[in-house]
Amino acid sequence: MNIKVKDLMVKSVITTMPHKSVGHAQSIMAKNKIKSIPVVNSEMEVEGIITSTDLLKDISEGTPLSHVMTTNVYTIPSYSDVHIAARVMRNHHINHLVVSDEKKIVGVLSAHDLLRLVEDHRFVMKNPPTSSNKKSKRK
Repeated sequence: MNIKVKDLMVKSVITTMPHKSVGHAQSIMAKNKIKSIPVVNSEMEVEGIITSTDLLKDISEGTPLSHVMTTNVYTIPSYSDVHIAARVMRNHHINHLVVSDEKKIVGVLSAHDLLRLVEDHRFVMKNPPTSSNKKSKRK
């Protein structure tokens, strides 16, 4: 499979800033029907990510995102193979990867985006292992 992250990622990324409120993030997510928003600084460098899971906690709508965002953000270059992205998501139990190019955000890839590969049948199933033709030596 030679599909790259750039082939599946969402390029028009909605971002927010750390000083914005939880209520602001909730309204953006609801309006745009998205489950995560990268949190960036003024240079568009990723500082964190806020997800719908983060917003399930009992927090005030006025709380700054910097207090609730996940700061350990997994990123991937756009030229990476999608199987690498899938492995990162599975190994770290996450549903969103920020796609970056020299610390700048260029897209977001979600588990939902990866499922499109299966839905669109854009994958090739590996051949099952063949049985060995070697006969075992019996004594």
